[in-house]
Amino acid sequence: MAAAQPMDQREVETLQYYLKEYGQQAEVFASQLELMDNGRMEALAAIEALQALVESDDGTVLLQIGGGASLKAKIVEPDKVLLNIGSDVIVEKPNAAAIEYLKDRITELEASQKKVAEALEKLRTQMNEIAKRLEQGYAQAQAAAGGSHAGHAHVHSEDEDEE
Repeated sequence: MAAAQPMDQREVETLQYYLKEYGQQAEVFASQLELMDNGRMEALAAIEALQALVESDDGTVLLQIGGGASLKAKIVEPDKVLLNIGSDVIVEKPNAAAIEYLKDRITELEASQKKVAEALEKLRTQMNEIAKRLEQGYAQAQAAAGGSHAGHAHVHSEDEDEE
């Protein structure tokens, strides 16, 4: 039975290139997922704050100013919410409409997250396939190198054992 033709150096380099490129794409997708999740969490927190404002008797809320510090603040116009709808465009909406807008934004973010997660999974599958092909190529190269020594005494060095 003939041994499989070993991978040539150009094929190995091409596979290594694709593996590196796919790895970089995977990092971009992972960053996008993180940003989308942060946006979703912010929208959920905003909904919670707007609902608490409706339930407040006097319009007093706890305003976080950073560093773990908060202030009690009285909202002058609790039913006028300013929303950034993108590209630095700000619109004013009533509280209930703002909550609905934020809920819709969350739904859109979750749909986008699902698509990006699916793309990331496909990319990781391709990366695993490329890694397996590279491993097979390395194994074939080692077998071919080992097979060319047939009939010759071969002494293992410590370096070979570590690989």
